[in-house]
Amino acid sequence: MAVPSPSYTTTLRVLVGTSPRATAEVVSAVVDAGGSVMGVDVVHSGAEGLTVDITADTIDGEHLERVRDAIEAVEGASVSKVSDSTFLLHLGGKIEVTSKVQLRTRRDLSRAYTPGVARVCKAIAANKEDARRLTIKRNTVAVVTDGTAVLGLGDIGPEASMPVMEGKAALFKEFGNVDAWPVALDTKDTEEIISIVKAIAPAYGGINLEDISAPRCFEIEARLRDELDIPVFHDDQHGTAVVVLAALINALRVVDKKLEDVKIAVSGVGAAGHAIIQLLIAQGARNIVAFGRNGALHSGHPESDPHRQWVADNTNAEGFSGSLKEGLAGMDVFVGVSSADILNGDDVATMADDAIVFALANPDPEVDPAEASRTAAVVATGRSDYPNQINNVLAFPGLFRGLLDAGARHIDSEMLRVAAVAIASVVSEDELNPSFIIPGVFDPRVGEAVAEAVQGYASQQLAKAAGKAPTAKTEATPRAPWAEVV
Repeated sequence: MAVPSPSYTTTLRVLVGTSPRATAEVVSAVVDAGGSVMGVDVVHSGAEGLTVDITADTIDGEHLERVRDAIEAVEGASVSKVSDSTFLLHLGGKIEVTSKVQLRTRRDLSRAYTPGVARVCKAIAANKEDARRLTIKRNTVAVVTDGTAVLGLGDIGPEASMPVMEGKAALFKEFGNVDAWPVALDTKDTEEIISIVKAIAPAYGGINLEDISAPRCFEIEARLRDELDIPVFHDDQHGTAVVVLAALINALRVVDKKLEDVKIAVSGVGAAGHAIIQLLIAQGARNIVAFGRNGALHSGHPESDPHRQWVADNTNAEGFSGSLKEGLAGMDVFVGVSSADILNGDDVATMADDAIVFALANPDPEVDPAEASRTAAVVATGRSDYPNQINNVLAFPGLFRGLLDAGARHIDSEMLRVAAVAIASVVSEDELNPSFIIPGVFDPRVGEAVAEAVQGYASQQLAKAAGKAPTAKTEATPRAPWAEVV
């Protein structure tokens, strides 16, 4: 599984001799140590030798040390400096605030700030709805975290979560032209988090909850959705669910099966697994078995957590009670949002013909994609170095773009379903194949399609609430009768 990655790109400054083969020997040493050389640049030439910058991708920190040792083992070569490209990219942070207006004259200042700004303040005080029109609220999202469930790192705290939250804000801007700002909270108390988010909400058009551990994330999202008049979205749950559904819609097109007919195994019943199951049911899935650490969830075994109980009550109609490996036999679809290396190729081979495997644990999936591909018809992972990457960036920028453009106040499961269908529709019949069931993250059609679909649906809902005729159409796919606020 482990291969050199751009996330471990390093530049090593090396002093080598003047021999014609000196630099070539160093490059060969890097390659022999498993590094992937991206560039060789001569920085300085002198009588004592050459100073050369060698840029290479490595697997991890330990691998980098092996590469460095290999260079040092070359006669006459020494490493004077090591620069990690990922750390260099983060120096000073990844985002900034820039002004949308020019402030070059006294006249500019008098309109953007005092005394002219007072007139705008008075207008908003008279009608708070004008804040959406006259402030950054119309295009701004708070990315809120407490740092308790960051990537696969767990509870690392609010400060350590900031690089991820900054990255999230950068993705919002790049792929949705949405202005987002990290809000890292130094508290794990559910009531405090809810209170703080409610207090800062007037400045934002939406709230994106990020990397908050389960089960607290369920209550925080539900309470904020009830108590705020702006959309609240927990990306770890619903962003993943939207992209999984989109990919599964297209994977089923590849194998010519229908969602309502297939048997689906879901490994992992935390925030993402719960949301995935909800959305699959909303799209029409009828036969899902969810697996936790202790095996299949079923209604015959009471769960202490209400969200796990919901899963038990709404899946596994036949009451299967075995392990994941046992339950995988005969399944058409596997969706993993759990732990690395819990399955192998032999387990996948027990699935039905033309099986679909989504192994989404990061950085290492539930089953080696190469092993799964021996018998499965379609394989997807959460990794960027394999085909069919299930990446939340396909969902949340366009979703919030549509929400903000519509002035939406709430998110429901039908809106998420519509977003998933929009992502799936980007892949044309000519493009669709087992290695391309989901668009790439840099495909500009994705954000546009999601934003248009979400804005259309949200506008319809707002018009209905206001007693007006709808002015936009959403995707022409049937709405599930049990779709409800999630």
